[in-house]
Amino acid sequence: MGYCPNTPEEIREMLAVIGAGSVEELFSPIPQQLRAKSFELPAGMSEFELMGIMREKARVGGTEIVPFIGGGIYDHVIPAAVDHLAGRAEFYTAYTPYQPECSQGTLQALYEYQSAICRLTGLEASNASLYDGGTAVAEAALMALRVTGRNAVVLDASVNPLHREIVCGYLASLSAGVVEVAPAGCASDLERLMGCIGPETAAVVVQNPNFFGTVADFTALAAKAHEAGALLIVACYPVALGLVKSPGEMGADIAVGEGQSLGNTLSFGGPYFGFIATRKRFIRNLPGRIVGETVDQQGRRGYVLTLQAREQHIKRHKATSNICSNQSLCALRGLIFAAALGKRGFEELATLNYDKARYAQGLLGAIKGVSVLNRESFNEFTLALPKPAAKVVTRLLDRGVAAGVPLGAYYPGMDHALVVTVTEKRTKAEIDALAALLEEALWN
Repeated sequence: MGYCPNTPEEIREMLAVIGAGSVEELFSPIPQQLRAKSFELPAGMSEFELMGIMREKARVGGTEIVPFIGGGIYDHVIPAAVDHLAGRAEFYTAYTPYQPECSQGTLQALYEYQSAICRLTGLEASNASLYDGGTAVAEAALMALRVTGRNAVVLDASVNPLHREIVCGYLASLSAGVVEVAPAGCASDLERLMGCIGPETAAVVVQNPNFFGTVADFTALAAKAHEAGALLIVACYPVALGLVKSPGEMGADIAVGEGQSLGNTLSFGGPYFGFIATRKRFIRNLPGRIVGETVDQQGRRGYVLTLQAREQHIKRHKATSNICSNQSLCALRGLIFAAALGKRGFEELATLNYDKARYAQGLLGAIKGVSVLNRESFNEFTLALPKPAAKVVTRLLDRGVAAGVPLGAYYPGMDHALVVTVTEKRTKAEIDALAALLEEALWN
């Protein structure tokens, strides 16, 4: 049986207003050959599966690309509640939070967002979001320079290459030193990272999972950095935190990341939002907007912008950052996404990603000439191919599959390496098709 939210009486009233005698008459301008004959569906389908079937029925010609691409931006399921709530006028056209008496709803939402980021990262303080993941890493590096009074950063080269470029660009303008440490295969070279920490090192910057998809525990690195008076900055993938040890648990001082995977669509590259969290003792060096909870003269709870050490409010030479805004609407989507899933839902989502990636890893690694370079991973892993990865990816794109990210453009000598990403949206049929197409591209 189908479901109609309108009663027969309501349908008759609407038809009378528009001047149609029946529902059939209402749709009579649509030619019979263009009408769907049936929408029979299997029982017990999820919202995501149902939407997939409806999109397939609605598609006319063309091929939709099936993405196995990650590299910081991921194709995840977004609950319908995210679009519905974030699209409400109260948020979509929200008043500026500079005047708290006019924007309590916006301020409370951002406060709750900050709380969610703290819970995810295992740290104590967050701001109201930053521009994107790359600028979040750079702002964390600048923050470390302020906190320590030092002038150099040790940067793990397995951090997202695009984010590393932003960090180097930021620090170059301050004449700060950057020491990039090459990875050991597809993993961070912990021994070399520790060996590069010196008296001028403000922070060590790592990523977990890294750009190759490798998961690591940086607890020992945090201890080594602290012993030398430096901070540890961990860039993280928020969905992975449903399974992976949080930055706070590892002893990190600052956690950053790209928030796109929290309820934001791919959107051809943006807009997204960056997140940053830190220890409470460093909060006065935290850049951007920070929302705090307070009480008014009648003792009622309220929300206000607080600890605003930004150039709009104080002398420029005393400002912590030139970041003077945040991605409120995108961050709100992240909050709604996290609240809709809850702790258990986050764990289940992460487990789905992990399990599907393990299935794909086994299938692709069994292809003749293909080997998996990093098995300690979350939902991304690196393959070594017998042919240049860029050419293989181009060939599979013609078949409607984006097979992954070729590493040759980012790491010299890795022209045959391919990073494959498998999120919960990828079906068994799609993974099986990727394996078949990859084998065909390599050996036919």
